[in-house]
Amino acid sequence: MAEGSIEIYESEDRRFPPPPEFAAAALTNDRSLYDEAEADYEAFWARQARELVTWSTDFDTTLEWDLPFSKWFIGGELNVSENCLDRHVDAGKGDKVAYHWEGEPGDTRTITYSELLDDVERFANVMKGLGLEKGDRVAIYMPMIPELPIAMLACTRIGVAHSVIFGGFSPDSITDRCEDAEARLVITADAGYRRGEPSALKPNVDAALSAGAPSVENVVVVDRCGTDPEMVEGRDHWWHEVMADAAADCPAEPMDSEQLLYILYTSGTTAKPKGIMHTTGGYLTQAVFTHKYVFDLKADTDVYWCAADIGWVTGHSYIVYGPLANGCTSVMYEGTPDTPRPEERGDDRASWNKDRLWDIIERYGVTQLYTAPTAIRTFMRWGPEWPAGRDLSTLRVLGTVGEPINPEAWMWYHEHIGAERCPIVDTWWQTETGGHMISPLPGVTTTKPGSGCHPIPGTFAEVVDDDGQVVTEGGGYLTLTRPWPGMLRGIWGDPERYKETYWSTYEGRYFAGDGARVDADGYIWILGRVDDVMNVSGHRISTAEVESALVDHPAVAEAAVVGATDEVTGQAIVGYVILIGSVEASDELREEVRQHVAKKLGPTARPRAVFLVPDLPKTRSGKIMRRLLRNVADGHQLGDTTTLADPGVVAAIREGAAEGDGD
Repeated sequence: MAEGSIEIYESEDRRFPPPPEFAAAALTNDRSLYDEAEADYEAFWARQARELVTWSTDFDTTLEWDLPFSKWFIGGELNVSENCLDRHVDAGKGDKVAYHWEGEPGDTRTITYSELLDDVERFANVMKGLGLEKGDRVAIYMPMIPELPIAMLACTRIGVAHSVIFGGFSPDSITDRCEDAEARLVITADAGYRRGEPSALKPNVDAALSAGAPSVENVVVVDRCGTDPEMVEGRDHWWHEVMADAAADCPAEPMDSEQLLYILYTSGTTAKPKGIMHTTGGYLTQAVFTHKYVFDLKADTDVYWCAADIGWVTGHSYIVYGPLANGCTSVMYEGTPDTPRPEERGDDRASWNKDRLWDIIERYGVTQLYTAPTAIRTFMRWGPEWPAGRDLSTLRVLGTVGEPINPEAWMWYHEHIGAERCPIVDTWWQTETGGHMISPLPGVTTTKPGSGCHPIPGTFAEVVDDDGQVVTEGGGYLTLTRPWPGMLRGIWGDPERYKETYWSTYEGRYFAGDGARVDADGYIWILGRVDDVMNVSGHRISTAEVESALVDHPAVAEAAVVGATDEVTGQAIVGYVILIGSVEASDELREEVRQHVAKKLGPTARPRAVFLVPDLPKTRSGKIMRRLLRNVADGHQLGDTTTLADPGVVAAIREGAAEGDGD
């Protein structure tokens, strides 16, 4: 089979035909990256670090590995802000566009590398004027506006570690993160636009600081929506006022390769979130390398769009640090992809909420689109004929990030958005890994729809069984066997928790809780977290397996599965299903979908109930909140719903659940 083609993916009763081979001339990657990394992975990463990153002082040791703690590029000094901005401006590319920014209401900004550098230097001086010093920590709680990457890059310029807090989080989450990191400054906005309305941010900060976080001395506020929030005298400062008085001259300070770059909190099995630490040299090397090669980047001509939120690691690596360090032009969008500009609105929401994302691609000539499987499945249910009338011919690479994508969604993405000519990179990685770990490389990897395929060059993964023995074919647990540059350096303030969480299950192996299987060709298929496993009458059944079987039904666009409490079987499978396009819900269809799962996976996996719902409860980042679905299935109180993009969804699901259990 030729490199770059797509192998036929087979299930029990369906075959996905291979699309045409990708034109080799359009792709620049080659197999030599794998060969070089396999021969000597430390030397491979050393070369990437020196070729892709600018160092003020060269490193003398590539890796120091004292399991489970690593240090990369020891002795080297660099500055992330300088790598992302100064070196491009110094090379005569100051007029190149760094960001095409699009606000949800329709306002736009085009920001060049020179303009971005000026603002970063000004805000770095603002922070210095507020007393921030190298080694301090700040919290950033902002919408997707240009001031967010400006604040991040300003932190890196003077050695202040940032902790970005997703704008959908509650005051309690802000308090917890500020207290744990002992943040001295909070950078926020009055509000940000979400689905056409301002979503308040500054009041949440006020509530958080009134409840705790005494380390916070100052709050800087961007006036995004004009909501006139209360300002605390002596503590709160308007962004535009402090920037007006700041000089655009703040030299980048050299940082040790292991200088703390940022802390990003991720949920754990306990109530306390984990503060994942990433340092400077190794993280930047992997972010730049993966952005360049996974997306087959041509920095001089490409317009790249990662349709994610900087509140998550995806945004850190593939909206800010990777793209800017590679000197490319990116699109940055504030709101949800189904909210139009004002002039596009019609009376019927269903007629105008489908075009915004494709309009942006067409207007800016986007060449790489990187989005979540949840978004793709949402697009699918709008109908097979869509998107119609949009010119997406500039697209040349498509990417998926987040939860595992099912083959049906992969093929829809390939056919309807990529016009059967764009390679798809289906990536697996985590907050903890800092950058991509398992992904196809366009032009090199023969892909299979729904599979992450293989580890990228320089990373090493194996699937093991319960006893830690390597699985060459079949299911098991996904582990990483060697250190990598972008790996987390621990959990802030809790090294023992770091060892216990990631390195205690299988000796000498990193394991964060993902299940996977290896097929007969050695391809890796991510099955999702192993704690997303239901125990039905003693049978362990993955939610991902059942969800994939549900979506395999031709009428189903998206599905979520949870295990509900059952006195007889321990747990019972409950499925929530969104139908494609104009397909009408009926009891007959619901039963047909239930039986389809039994046909695919066997009678044990047949859901006790299937609910045909208009939508699923998702956070503003697109993640399905299965906790709420379990509460609905068990008849419990919902708990915190503040991070939902549309709180009314759960009420609609509950109303549907009350009509019958689907048996």
